[in-house]
Amino acid sequence: MKTKSFNDNDITCEWYLIDASHCVLGRLASAIAYYLRGKHKPEYTPHTNCSDHIVVVNAQHVRVTGNKKQQKKYYSHSGYPGGLKEMSYQDLMKRSPEKVIRHAVEGMLPRNPLGRQMAKRLSVYPSAEHPHSAQNPQMIPFDSMKSPMVSET
Repeated sequence: MKTKSFNDNDITCEWYLIDASHCVLGRLASAIAYYLRGKHKPEYTPHTNCSDHIVVVNAQHVRVTGNKKQQKKYYSHSGYPGGLKEMSYQDLMKRSPEKVIRHAVEGMLPRNPLGRQMAKRLSVYPSAEHPHSAQNPQMIPFDSMKSPMVSET
């Protein structure tokens, strides 16, 4: 029996909604990356974009554990000498909380053109309002202690 290799025409794309209220950042990012990779589908193929669209709301309420709130740093470089910029987790959450989730998820996706395609299907919003209600996204129940990718037996 041969293994079926799926291509882009065989994959159907769904819309999912995740409420990030009081979720732990790393656990949330790992669940989002799981859905963006398409690993929850039986037709998952590593070389094909099997991802679904993910809409994350309430990004401003995501939390971190331990002392990361004060100690976690985000770096960017302009490309010029002395162009290194540093921002703490607290400052970035005040400025744009959606960047915190996007940064965590993109770190868990492949670093190639396919990973960039997957990252484009992630939409993050700081509050509960989002413009994707016409797509009728399915709500993914996310408990901060248990990931949605782990099924109970």
